[in-house]
Amino acid sequence: MAIKPALAEAINDQIRAEFQSAYLYLQMSAWFTEQNLPGFAHWMRTQWQEETLHAMKLYDFVHQRGGAIVLGGIDAPVGSYANPLSVFEKVREHELMITDRINALYERALTEKDLPLQIVLQWFINEQVEEESQVMEIIDRLKLIGSDGPSIYLFDRQLATRPAATAGEGA
Repeated sequence: MAIKPALAEAINDQIRAEFQSAYLYLQMSAWFTEQNLPGFAHWMRTQWQEETLHAMKLYDFVHQRGGAIVLGGIDAPVGSYANPLSVFEKVREHELMITDRINALYERALTEKDLPLQIVLQWFINEQVEEESQVMEIIDRLKLIGSDGPSIYLFDRQLATRPAATAGEGA
């Protein structure tokens, strides 16, 4: 069953949002590198990889359903932050916005009775629950740590152990 053009357009917009997320996290990774926090930078770079895989999951889905891909522009992200906590608070805000977008797209798939899209979006809904939880855990730890240098250093080392994103996460 071919995807309806209006749904393909809505998915293209979500692809743009996923690439915007990737771009944001890559910029955050650069900021952390500049702050000499390689573990935080690694965490953000891994998040960049995940978001790129998410975009490609939707990209492939549109193609499999006979839809057209139309890539939209993405905005330059903010490049400077006050501290690690402010970065992750921005991440939380951004992920909540992405969750709202995914939920709205799912509601549209329900209205349009597009079962394949509903199934794909269920994966994204579950992924958003996981991502929001991870970010809140980091925010909570950063609030406990405060500006204590040795604690930031130890947390940076812990974040460096995050496994790299794999194609299975986006497939």
